[in-house]
Amino acid sequence: MRLPSTLLCLAALISAPALAEPDYAPRPAVELTNAEWTRDAVLYQLNTRQFTAEGTFVAAQSHLPRLADMGVDIIWLMPIHPIGELNRKGSLGSPYAVRDYRAVNPEFGTEAEFRAFVDEAHRLGMKVILDWVANHSAFDNPLIQSHPEWYTRSPEGALMSPVGTDWSDVADLDFSQPGLRRYMTESLVYWVREFGIDGYRADVAGYVPLDFWETARAELERVKPVFLLAEWEQRDLHARAFDATYAWKWKEAIQKLVSDGSGAGAIRSYYAEQFESWSHAAMRMTYTDNHDQNSWDNVASEIYGPAYEAAIALSFVGSGMPLIYNGQEADLDRKLAFFEKDPIAWRDGRHDRLFRQLIEIKSANPALHNGRFGAPMIEVPSNATDDVFAFTRGQAGERVFAAFNLSPRPHSVTFEHARHHGTYTDALSGASASFAGGETLDLPAWGFRIFIETM
Repeated sequence: MRLPSTLLCLAALISAPALAEPDYAPRPAVELTNAEWTRDAVLYQLNTRQFTAEGTFVAAQSHLPRLADMGVDIIWLMPIHPIGELNRKGSLGSPYAVRDYRAVNPEFGTEAEFRAFVDEAHRLGMKVILDWVANHSAFDNPLIQSHPEWYTRSPEGALMSPVGTDWSDVADLDFSQPGLRRYMTESLVYWVREFGIDGYRADVAGYVPLDFWETARAELERVKPVFLLAEWEQRDLHARAFDATYAWKWKEAIQKLVSDGSGAGAIRSYYAEQFESWSHAAMRMTYTDNHDQNSWDNVASEIYGPAYEAAIALSFVGSGMPLIYNGQEADLDRKLAFFEKDPIAWRDGRHDRLFRQLIEIKSANPALHNGRFGAPMIEVPSNATDDVFAFTRGQAGERVFAAFNLSPRPHSVTFEHARHHGTYTDALSGASASFAGGETLDLPAWGFRIFIETM
């Protein structure tokens, strides 16, 4: 006897296994655990070649007490490895053309001298991370002879630079090769295990598959807690691989509003995207200068000068992990040569005091700490919102209230709502301030104020 189709469907439903109830609970976008010492960390990028006249680890080590006194927490050393000679750019070559991933560039010193640098940084309470170039190597790296299959090839079978770049001094590595992945991971672990370094800045991290970085992070954590910074801007990197990523869009927003005088809109859009699209636990590196975008001070004297201090201050009190590029505290006024010797001229800079004040402010106020450790930014609207970006961070009693006039136009600002009401101290001047509604705050062009709530 043939059953009607409706009965067949009913029988199938009865006999089918019950579907599991969907799990609607939110899952954390950032699964890794950040080391406790990253809580309020400030980064300092150090170019060993240009940092001193000698260009050595020994000479750089003599600056460590000054950096520790300044409040620096993590020193990022640009690549320390031997540099390739084949297809070299300039007379000294690029430190990003690595000839040996497990050796020290003799230009900088010996392994013992590098170890002493790391040990002294640790003694002074600072961490050290290395710049790691996983995507490509020098053309005379011995791996090309011992493992030719680890390199990307052109259709004609020749070694090639990364596609779409002018990096003619480096050969692209092929991360579809398990052997390369193992070698590169073991090399990363080597410097953590043998020299005690505390993590890495990953050069062009997005040019290397994410699953490689996730595996490498897990292996590094088997040795000690580490900090990883990706030179890339992608949310997924934070899930299981990187603590921090570059905030390129932050710097671009600042440069835009300075160059066209359009007001605070560009930076407001950046922070809105950060709030809506990125995990609060994702640390974003905010900066005004670094080794391949270090023309800020040079341009500042002609175009950006009036906004320079405001940009620096916002990189510290807005959400993000701030970076100081070596020489900024000495008012570095030029772009450092990349392939030749071009040492920084150290002097008492007018911005040294500002950096010290901002580091102290960031460290002393939990609301300003990095990523998951800090508080979100809550905008405080005003009568000059087009030009002025004001916000609080933290709960009542521990709030930081900041107002930035990101325009070439002066403003007498009155604020709306009661989000910022309270009694404060001006963090830079020490003067008392109180906000209960109706007050006017005078902000000159590119002016800013930072207030710390007092009980």
